[in-house]
Amino acid sequence: MQIVAGQITVADLLAMAEASFGDLVKGVADVRRGLLAVDAGMHSDLEALLLDAGSAQIDLWGINLYPAEHGTPGFLEFDSMVNLRPGQGNRTRSVEDPEVRVAIAELVGRVVGP
Repeated sequence: MQIVAGQITVADLLAMAEASFGDLVKGVADVRRGLLAVDAGMHSDLEALLLDAGSAQIDLWGINLYPAEHGTPGFLEFDSMVNLRPGQGNRTRSVEDPEVRVAIAELVGRVVGP
């Protein structure tokens, strides 16, 4: 597990994917602080890592990255149990708020380099 504050390469993500799920890397984005935690078996582990590092629960959203799909719409998937937040109006495993989706996509675009 690691928190990416700067950049991570697609090659790094490919290696992470191959070492775990084969085609995907789980991630949790902190949309307020601009951080991305990656490379764990469960999104909740990444969520805990960010919470321990000072993130606020309300800012954390679980995603999946498919490194082989970098540059296509299939690269980023908004699907995680940590996204189930009825108290915040998010009633599914997806990220339902379009503005939050955009913020996550922009963060991933800044953090994941070639």
